[in-house]
Amino acid sequence: MAIIGYKRVSAVDQNLARQDLGTCHRVFEEKKSGKSMSGRPKLQELLSYARMGDTVVVHSIDRMARDLRDLQDIVQQLNDNGVAITFNSERLTFDPDGSDALAKLQLQMMGAFAEFERNIIKKRQFEGISKAKAEGVYVNHGRTRTIDRYQVHQLRDEGLSTYKIAEKMGISRMSVHRILNQS
Repeated sequence: MAIIGYKRVSAVDQNLARQDLGTCHRVFEEKKSGKSMSGRPKLQELLSYARMGDTVVVHSIDRMARDLRDLQDIVQQLNDNGVAITFNSERLTFDPDGSDALAKLQLQMMGAFAEFERNIIKKRQFEGISKAKAEGVYVNHGRTRTIDRYQVHQLRDEGLSTYKIAEKMGISRMSVHRILNQS
């Protein structure tokens, strides 16, 4: 019977230290968004690692998931495998026997609040970006194009196949097709 911890923050520059879990036999940590279960390798590793009789400890519900359905699925999967899960901040524990109806209601309410909070954050972010664009001060720090589109067309004009273009430029064939179809 192991005590397994799970810590998550959304961004690489955020700190996991404030999430005190107490003494754990093993702790899984990741710096990934909680908007969905996919793309979170440490969560998947934890779900595979946890065994019957273990207890998973998480600082708070929103650290486990920001989507109510994902939260319920995670708790259910752990419980189905005989694993209990405890959320320290909310003082909620979900045992495999699933006998606490009030705890289940609280999980659904707190999960809904976490999802609601995420939606509000997204809305505020969108509003801020829209305002900055309107004022002409928005700078997109996203990924810049790194594929030389002209070279793709030039190689195609030379008679190279999409496969050869992709190989020569070190890009995917899908990227080649996308560039050629946009013209």
